[in-house]
Amino acid sequence: MNKIEKLIAELCPNGVEFKKLGELGEFENIGVDKKIVEGQKSVMLLNFMDIMHNKHITKEILSMEVTASDSKIVKCDIKKFDIFITPSSETRDEIGFTAVIDEDIPNSVYSYHIMRYRLYEKNNVTPYYISYLFESEDLRKKIFKASKGLTRFGLSAKDFAKLEIPFPPLPIQQEIVNILDKFTELEAELEAELEARKKQYEHYRNALLKFTPPHLTYINNIIYKTMGEIGVLIRGNGLQKKDFTESGVGCIHYGQIYTYYGTFTDKTKSFVSEKLAKKLKKASHNDLIIATVSENVEDVCKTVAWLGKEDICVSGDTLIFKHNENPKYLAYYLQTPMFFDYKKQNATGTKVIRVHGDKLRKFKIPIPPLAEQTRIVAILDKFDKLVNDISEGLPAEIKMRRQQYEYYRNKLLTFKETA
Repeated sequence: MNKIEKLIAELCPNGVEFKKLGELGEFENIGVDKKIVEGQKSVMLLNFMDIMHNKHITKEILSMEVTASDSKIVKCDIKKFDIFITPSSETRDEIGFTAVIDEDIPNSVYSYHIMRYRLYEKNNVTPYYISYLFESEDLRKKIFKASKGLTRFGLSAKDFAKLEIPFPPLPIQQEIVNILDKFTELEAELEAELEARKKQYEHYRNALLKFTPPHLTYINNIIYKTMGEIGVLIRGNGLQKKDFTESGVGCIHYGQIYTYYGTFTDKTKSFVSEKLAKKLKKASHNDLIIATVSENVEDVCKTVAWLGKEDICVSGDTLIFKHNENPKYLAYYLQTPMFFDYKKQNATGTKVIRVHGDKLRKFKIPIPPLAEQTRIVAILDKFDKLVNDISEGLPAEIKMRRQQYEYYRNKLLTFKETA
């Protein structure tokens, strides 16, 4: 019998009491906006994204500065052990993210987009236990069911206060937090290692693909050619997400290129009917598929090399690039700072960023002999597998640890209610 089971047998053998969150603390949604008002005090702001990306909040995390009146600063203070919650969002999945304040943060306020939950001192409850509960399957279901809205969903302070949670004795809460903290620390270490490997990968990729300056057309067996000289760009057509079917002819929609696919693939996520496929433009083995629109410069012109044997359909707002070079070599090169600088200079639009095909045709790429392209690709493939492959390497280990954490979290936070 492990320590948790011993504590339960000793302290609550007949089940645990369930309490409403409103009995344990007070929810307040009285934050400030981001306006700068002359004559008001300058303070640091805790905002929505701070809560989305952190489980623990310290003063170092706060980066945004705003102004606020003295009365607002008093009402919107941030104290050690406060819990902050995302009360609303455009999707129900983003409601109820939480973070605990690890230290008093003077001269700071919180945004009206988040909610403060301050526990009453008389209750034997740790805020870190409450924070983990907000990730549990049971409480997530209650939040989802209680949320209201049409285009934006959320819960009011009164709605949150009505939610019931298991309330075991404090020693059990603390032991649960200790166990789950170890899982999150391990995952954080793996995430940090993955981030370091990604930077290492980007460094070697850029170093391997940085040849002679493009104004020197030919030197050391490297010749610079425009994309228009080494291949043909063909615009995709017609395919929409509503056209997807369970099976049929493989297809790639432009939105999937920067949300689902990596540098290359030989399988498609989606399919269309054979009847529709006859009307659509198709990519063949070794073609590049390039997304020509996005919401930002980073994602526009994201490229995936198609390595499958069968022809596949592509949507509008993509370009199919047909060529005779190593497809992975070209796809890797279109991830370099050299290409980022070029598309940044040639992108158009504000809300929707686009790079036109005539601009891409003029982009110069260093073309070494095919044997050298293959050598470079072999090196970069090893890095790519390490940092991106979810079936092996660090992403696979992180996925496994996350699944393990979720299993134990739900097991540890599920209690029998006392009669």
